[in-house]
Amino acid sequence: MVKRRVVIGLLGTTMDRGITAKRWEAWRPSVAVCQHQDLLVDRFELLHFIRFTALAETVRDDIHRVSPETEVRLVVDPTTDAWDFEDVYGNLHDFARAYRFDSEAEDYLVHITTGSHVAQICLFLLTESRHIPARLLQTGPPAGVRGQNPGSFTIIDLDLSKYDRIATRFARDELDERSLLKSGIQTRSASFNDVVERLDRVTMRSAAPILLLGPTGAGKSLMARRIYELKKARRLVNGPFVEINCATIRGDAAMSALFGHVKGAFTGAVRDRPGLLASADSGVLFLDEIGELGLDEQAMLLRALEEKRFLPLGSDREASSDFQLIAGTNRDLTETVADGRFRDDLLARINLWTFRLPGLVDRREDIEPNLDYELDQFRRRSGTAVTFSKEARQLFLAFASSAAARWPGNFRDLNAVTTRLATLAPAGRITVDQVRAEIVYLTTSWAPKAAKPTELVDRVVSSHAAANLDRFERVQLEDVLQVCRDSSTLSAAGRQLFDRSRERKRIANDADRLRKYLARFDLDWTAVKNRLRAEGAQ
Repeated sequence: MVKRRVVIGLLGTTMDRGITAKRWEAWRPSVAVCQHQDLLVDRFELLHFIRFTALAETVRDDIHRVSPETEVRLVVDPTTDAWDFEDVYGNLHDFARAYRFDSEAEDYLVHITTGSHVAQICLFLLTESRHIPARLLQTGPPAGVRGQNPGSFTIIDLDLSKYDRIATRFARDELDERSLLKSGIQTRSASFNDVVERLDRVTMRSAAPILLLGPTGAGKSLMARRIYELKKARRLVNGPFVEINCATIRGDAAMSALFGHVKGAFTGAVRDRPGLLASADSGVLFLDEIGELGLDEQAMLLRALEEKRFLPLGSDREASSDFQLIAGTNRDLTETVADGRFRDDLLARINLWTFRLPGLVDRREDIEPNLDYELDQFRRRSGTAVTFSKEARQLFLAFASSAAARWPGNFRDLNAVTTRLATLAPAGRITVDQVRAEIVYLTTSWAPKAAKPTELVDRVVSSHAAANLDRFERVQLEDVLQVCRDSSTLSAAGRQLFDRSRERKRIANDADRLRKYLARFDLDWTAVKNRLRAEGAQ
């Protein structure tokens, strides 16, 4: 089935003008569209301001004269100011929404040669966004004698995926963007690469908060900075990157650091301070360990995100800041909400785009490319290029990728290991002996630590008796001694230790029960209290 061709265009109040016979000697874009032998137009939707109705009717009649088969519909555009972007776009958008497009039966062209520059831009945007399912039609005057010469026309399809060179360039741009997010490292982890691919799309298309989850050392801070650099490179932000670890601030210091303060707001506030939210205006604010923020700070942050306004500490005048928030945490925020330590409304606000960065133990296939990255970073810092011998590299990678390598600090551990090996490498070459020594150091430092000695047991119980206690007895006795230390009487300690079981007894003698328990270890209340006082435990 051959589709009908429909042109949508704006009346050119200057270029389409003419009422005398001499108008045929001029090139009039709307009329010329229908003069092309190889561009047959079945219907022309001609939008015009009501005050130019007479000119629109003349153009309609002239189109009928040159192309009798073309139906011309005159559509009144209610725009009052052709240079008011909001007014122009709003009315064209209303036209597009109300129009009954039938892409199965009709092929649409949007003529963007006529109308004000504002109108042309609006038509382009509506076509590019597919509010108008069309291609663009650009026409131009003839180079020589005009008269009946319709000039030239070009049809532009905004589906850029159809253009091989553009599609290839877009694909290359996407790879460059993802490479930036990965610091140029050729990562092999499928799960991490999937996170980066989704992050890339969100970074380019959204200014909503981003929540980065993952263990300490997984690279949340570095990823936040890379997101900012990507947005900055694409001119999506023009402000600074501002970051703070929320675990390092508490109370008034947190309020002041985040929201600023005025002089005299508290002791030590000798001058006004703008705060980090104000500093991040038009940029990106990264709040690492956001789960450590107090509830008051969370409430103010929520308002700043929703209203772009907040109140500096001690001030009665609001400040404003428009920033994108990136939050990082190694906590399960749903658990902290359940515990009452994190606001559920703030979590709902920052939980739109959530990405979990896997730790190094979950990305063992990425150890090798990250090792090369760390060596390159060492070269940049020190000016010295360091490499592994073949055997040393194989030995290190075999250990680093094995279950014996726990990597509790994730990429921070890998950075520290690389720095130690590179710094001590003789003649810039890391040797097998170095790697073996490093493996011994790591396995020792990563070995499970022995349980902390039960401090009070060792102070109160004789060394011989303490040596005969099993682990369960030591832990239980330690807790009993802590209660004894903090209680003023034997009865008070007993009530605290047996507060549940005493409710099931007809006659409660908590002091006697505690006295008998201590006697099992050759201890009595007075001796325990005296020894703890002597050791300075009280």
